[in-house]
Order: sequence, then structure tokens, then C-alpha cells
Amino acid sequence: MDLKNSTILITGGTSGIGLELVKQLTEQGAKIIVTGRNLEALNETKRKFPHVHGFQSDVSNPKDIEQLYKDVTQQFPDLNIIINNAGLMRLIDLQDTSLDLENINREISTNLSGTIQMVHQFLPHLLTKKSAAIVNVSSGIAFMSYSPAPIYSATKAGVRAYTQALRLQLEDTSVKVFEMIPPGVKTNLQNDWEKQPNEAMMMTADKMVKVVIEGMLKDKKELKPFMISVIKFATKIIPNVLLNFGHREFKEIKQLQNKNGTR
Repeated sequence: MDLKNSTILITGGTSGIGLELVKQLTEQGAKIIVTGRNLEALNETKRKFPHVHGFQSDVSNPKDIEQLYKDVTQQFPDLNIIINNAGLMRLIDLQDTSLDLENINREISTNLSGTIQMVHQFLPHLLTKKSAAIVNVSSGIAFMSYSPAPIYSATKAGVRAYTQALRLQLEDTSVKVFEMIPPGVKTNLQNDWEKQPNEAMMMTADKMVKVVIEGMLKDKKELKPFMISVIKFATKIIPNVLLNFGHREFKEIKQLQNKNGTR
């Protein structure tokens, strides 16, 4: 994939993996378009990277996606890559009755529905390009459910299944389909967690994005570090061990919540 001469749209590009994608893809020479819900964060991203173009948009809102499509394709007709990076991860107790139906659906509307809607809206445009790509972000959790984040787990498994089907349906077109599969990455997703993840087991965003760019340049369908191959293999031989390891964290989180009176 030629990144230097590409025009790339990154959703959720104002922090974490998204912001690191902005940095490293800018270094590759690509023209970058960034979306985010927070206008202040968008402006801060533009201050850091003056040549980046920003649009305030929420991928969970179909009207926002429709408007984004009109604005971006009119102003940047050469757009040929979209990276569906916007994501939300929450620690959720499924017995918590304080969460209403709209609230419990937030990860689905952002991570899964948002990805599907972005692809559906932009695909006709991408199909007009001689070389184009879609990058969907799943997770190592797509291979094994993580009980402290059950809705997130479901969305990432869904993104993986959708991406595989999308790749097959587009196999005879000019649009390449990549799946970015990060392991645990230290980002803002974990900022408000009662129990912070073990940093020794987390990958930094810059190393993850380096893997992504190297993979795209070589047209690798799955953009993943070696750790993901280990996780994938382990889920086949010791699935219950991994599930129970994650569930121990859920129990520890509940204990902290009870102690702190947050539940």
C-alpha cells in the first residue's frame, strides 16, 4: 500500500492509537484528515500537527457520518483510505441496573455500528479509486472475552467477523481490507478505571502503530504484533485459563467498587 501519496481519514484521531497514527502517517508523507467528538481535542491535534485537517464528528451518530461524507469527499476527493479507530471501552457489571438501555449500548454504537456505518457510507467513494483501503480496529479481546468489559468484548469480536466478511466481498475490487489487532495498549481508554492495567503487560501506542504501518506497506491483511499470535494460539489450547484470568480482575474490580462505595 502506498501511504506517501494517500489521503487518509482517521476516526478518533485525537488521542491514543489514533493520535499516534496521525504522527507516524504524517511522517510517511500522507495527507491526514482527523475526526473526533471533542472540538478542543481536535484543535489541540491541529496545533501539534498544523497540516492535519479536522472535522468534529461522532461515529455513533448516522447524521454525523452522512455530513462527514459530504464534507470530506467534496473537500478531499482524493480520499482513498479510512481508518475506523474511534472506540470506547468501559468496565461494566452486567448486574448494574443503573445503566439504562441507551447507556448499555454505547460501545456497540461507537465500536461496531460506527465502524459498519462508516464503511457503508464511504465504500462507494473508495471503490472509484485505483488504490484504496479500509482499516478496521478490532482487538486481542476478539479472540477471548474479557469479563470486566463484556460489551467491548462483543463489539471487537463483531468487528473482526465483519472485517473478514468485508474482505471476502471486496476481494475482486481495488479496496484492500486490513484488520488492526492491538493487544492491551496504554491509552486514554483506561483513564477512569478503578483498577489500572499492569503496564508491564501493555504495549505502547507508538510501537503498535509502527507495526501497523509496516504491515500496510507490505499489504498484510492482519496488522498485529507477535503478542497477538501468542494470544490467538493460547485461546486454542488453554481457553478457560485466559477467561478465568480476566474474570479474576473483574472480581478485584467489584471489591474495589464496594470498598470505595462506587457501586
